[in-house]
Amino acid sequence: MSTLLETIYLANQIDQESIDFQARILERSWLSNQTSIPPSLTEIPLKKSLTSVQTETMTTIFTSVDDLLKKNKLSPRSIDILITNCSLHAPTPSLSAMVINKFHMRSNIKSFNLSGMGCAAGILSVSLANDLLKVYRGSLALIVSTEALNMHWYIGKDRSMLLTNCLFRMGAAAVLMSSNGQDRGNAKYELLHVVRTNKAKDDRAYRCIYQDTDSELKQGVSITKDVITVAGDVLKMNLTTLGPLVKTFEHFCIHTGGRAVIQAMEMNLNLTEEDIEPSKMTLHRFGNTSSSSVWYALSYLEAKRRVKRGDKVLQIAFGSGFKCNSAVWRCIREVEPDTDNKWLDFIESYPVDVPDSISIRPC
Repeated sequence: MSTLLETIYLANQIDQESIDFQARILERSWLSNQTSIPPSLTEIPLKKSLTSVQTETMTTIFTSVDDLLKKNKLSPRSIDILITNCSLHAPTPSLSAMVINKFHMRSNIKSFNLSGMGCAAGILSVSLANDLLKVYRGSLALIVSTEALNMHWYIGKDRSMLLTNCLFRMGAAAVLMSSNGQDRGNAKYELLHVVRTNKAKDDRAYRCIYQDTDSELKQGVSITKDVITVAGDVLKMNLTTLGPLVKTFEHFCIHTGGRAVIQAMEMNLNLTEEDIEPSKMTLHRFGNTSSSSVWYALSYLEAKRRVKRGDKVLQIAFGSGFKCNSAVWRCIREVEPDTDNKWLDFIESYPVDVPDSISIRPC
């Protein structure tokens, strides 16, 4: 984190007061020095360009998809449905077209690209895949969730827009879903419920996470002080629907929107320290990877070998709009961590103690 602040300082693109503000946020963020940002944002001057953001998304997306296909010994041509989601980068051709081109997928693949849907888009993609798999029985769906930082790294003075620099980090996840009964033997989980709640009709909710330009016409995404209150309201709406469907959960994968989000969930749902551990450790190690963060949290549970057959896992995420989406999965077999599980090499050292505050001294 100190390296990041040093780069921002040396780039000489924002004032010292804004640098100091970001330092104070980072000191209390729960993020560690192991989180990742694109190399283009560590160069002096910062390189914000379409080429850089394309390189960033290709790195995360292609690696995730390639690893998933190899692990499951699948040909790219076996994929029937493709769903990609990235909130802030919507190139032409789309990210889904980029994946089809890279992996030479079939010409009759049913592809969808979701943009502008925020951090809740990963679960939204699960909902879309679930609906499509009911229509196209016996199909295999690939979901790819990521976020792009480069083009939307904010270099202005608006504090509500500087927050995204402090929280968001590189990451992606690729997931397979199937409605082919023959795939059940290889599956880890079955989807029980998806609940989607959207409060965009309310102006305060609609604008609490909002892409805009500041007074100097510099583009960024603002996060207002209303976000925690709005999140609490939409969470209650979501759980009111979900509550009658599922009484208990063994595990929780909370979107790593930030320290305040995780603490609010801990309080509102009366969760234990162990309940929030997967999300807290994910935020600490990887940062807010947006829509993919709930999969990082699930991978943590798998690396810890905590998920047992019959256990129910709740994934819940918030996103711009304002949305709260939740998914309930039931484990259908004993789960061993995958060899490519990103936690595996250092899982024995977790959980770690995450201090409430650290000291960062740029330059």
